[in-house]
Amino acid sequence: MKRDLVSVPEAVAREFGLEPLSARRYGGGHINDTYLIETGARPYILQRINDTVFTRPVELMENVALVTKHVRARLEAAHVADIHRRVLTLVPTPEGAEWHVDPYGQVWRLVEFIGGATSHDVISEPGQAYQAALAFGRFQRQLADFSGPRLYETIPRFHDTPKRYRDFAAVVEADPVGRLAGVRSEVDWLLAHEELAGAMTRLADEGVLPERITHNDTKLSNVLLDDRTGEAICVLDLDTVMPGLSLYDFADLCRSGATTVAEDDPDASKVDVDVPMFEALARGYLEGAGSSLLPAERELLVLAGQVMTLEQAYRFLGDHLAGDTYYHVDREGQNLDRARTQIELVKALQRQEPSLNAYVRSLV
Repeated sequence: MKRDLVSVPEAVAREFGLEPLSARRYGGGHINDTYLIETGARPYILQRINDTVFTRPVELMENVALVTKHVRARLEAAHVADIHRRVLTLVPTPEGAEWHVDPYGQVWRLVEFIGGATSHDVISEPGQAYQAALAFGRFQRQLADFSGPRLYETIPRFHDTPKRYRDFAAVVEADPVGRLAGVRSEVDWLLAHEELAGAMTRLADEGVLPERITHNDTKLSNVLLDDRTGEAICVLDLDTVMPGLSLYDFADLCRSGATTVAEDDPDASKVDVDVPMFEALARGYLEGAGSSLLPAERELLVLAGQVMTLEQAYRFLGDHLAGDTYYHVDREGQNLDRARTQIELVKALQRQEPSLNAYVRSLV
């Protein structure tokens, strides 16, 4: 059995050559164990990678090391002045290793703390939406010429929406905790949208959409905004950086940021597309990515938003039917509420598709 790891961050920090003055839990993440390490010189962030979620943490760290080195090289070539704030800096052990494996097989990493900047959980206005999307689009552009080995899939088939559909259909058929009768209309609607679920993967199979290195968790909390200027300066949480489709990165921003209600709002009738937010996200992402994207990647933002939102609806309602085994819930029916908001957002994106596409075309 693995020992309780809460008591050991100071010891692990010493493995990286630090003399820690203190270590405390830091941030609001729910996956990895994250600590702020204070030293006499400067602060650092120490993380234990959750090997229940990421079953191959060494491969994950190899990805992170490759990506951060490439982004840093791009910034150096562009003569950026404050590179230490623009990309995560892995701190090696005295032996030169970019991560540490403790006696219990747990993988730890240390990065330099980036001061004068803050991550936010919720996009509050279009300016923030623009900055977040700009950062992720820029991240895509910085990695467009990556010529190293193909990155590992840290969570295999993470955005394989047809597989998410099949997984959902299997849970519906099993109905393991007897909840199907209460959600029959939602289930029927989701099962009727198998063709939409496969829209992006079909385009990838046909060669219309190329494989890219993508972030795969594009939310505002994974971008640091400068405390003084509000500028997006650094993309965080590179654990899910792996091969994927560039459109999925925009689509996840759209799903979480271009909606009029909270993800778990009990009243799904209030769901609609927040058009100013969508426009800010589209403008920021396309400006950030620039010419690194193909025309099809630039033109299919709205369709991608529908597919990603549909995928999340399958996951939320599937978890509700399974007995809330994956997503944390604070109240009964929370996953069902989450699924219903996603369904209504897909419908809203479909209703407004002509006008939203017209805006995207104006940017292209």
